[in-house]
Amino acid sequence: MLDIMLPHYGELPLLRTAVQSVLAQTDDRWRLTVFDDNPAERVTGVPEYFAGLGHPSVRYHRNPQNLGITRNFQQCVDRAEAPFLSMMGCDDVMLPGYVARVHDLIGQHPDAVLIQPGVEVIGSDGAVVKTLADTTKRRVYSPRVAGTTRLTGEDLAVSLLRGNWLYFPSLVWSTREVQAVGFDLELKVIQDLKLILALVARGGSLVADDVTVFQYRRHNESLSASTAVTGNRFSEARSFFLAAAEQMDAHGWPRAAKAARWHLSSRIHALTMLPAAAKQRSTESVRVLTKYAFGRPR
Repeated sequence: MLDIMLPHYGELPLLRTAVQSVLAQTDDRWRLTVFDDNPAERVTGVPEYFAGLGHPSVRYHRNPQNLGITRNFQQCVDRAEAPFLSMMGCDDVMLPGYVARVHDLIGQHPDAVLIQPGVEVIGSDGAVVKTLADTTKRRVYSPRVAGTTRLTGEDLAVSLLRGNWLYFPSLVWSTREVQAVGFDLELKVIQDLKLILALVARGGSLVADDVTVFQYRRHNESLSASTAVTGNRFSEARSFFLAAAEQMDAHGWPRAAKAARWHLSSRIHALTMLPAAAKQRSTESVRVLTKYAFGRPR
């Protein structure tokens, strides 16, 4: 059984598409739980949609008060019951073979802590797209994956600190391991990387697969994108990477510590955000982004 935990914040049409993609799985060894964290004014039609589904493997929970992104993620982790879970985005799409492929990989690697299935990127209209960010992920930061590859230890930490090439909503997690660590509730946009690095430091392995079974939706309306333009993302990221460098040093992983201090891909990302910040005439955002991109590593 795979627990598919879906933290919901968006609009009903995209949520409906996501849910229907789960219902269309060729392997029925799944259970879907939706945690609706939308503000009250955006809930219209969502409870009625799930009531109308009447599917025994679909559960809907409306948070009595808004938790925010990270606390809703943590709720997904805390409420999982199956040995493995995924935290699907409310605007993403599982291709019909996702659950079947994940179970195959779990069977081959039952002690894996993380599984990264094959992913393709789609735009707001659902069409497959190739963006600069995703091309860079694959060609520069992602390790070469031919078939199925198992990654562990400092090499994995270094690759993620140079550039986080994972697609968080597509990941499959060992429930026991992720419940033992949990998210940092103080973080808003880089909480996934901190959790993943903690799992790697505990000795966890990641299995990466090249069979495409998931569609990740890339658009500019996400919290991550909006906070990037304002510079808030990079204030959080700078603190995270400096702390990560100290942790990697303490763990005896000097190459990972160096990668954390340089955090090259994050600096490049800040540079790409500068034109948008300048266009908005946000002096403070330009200052934060410039300092982050060109600041000396500590």
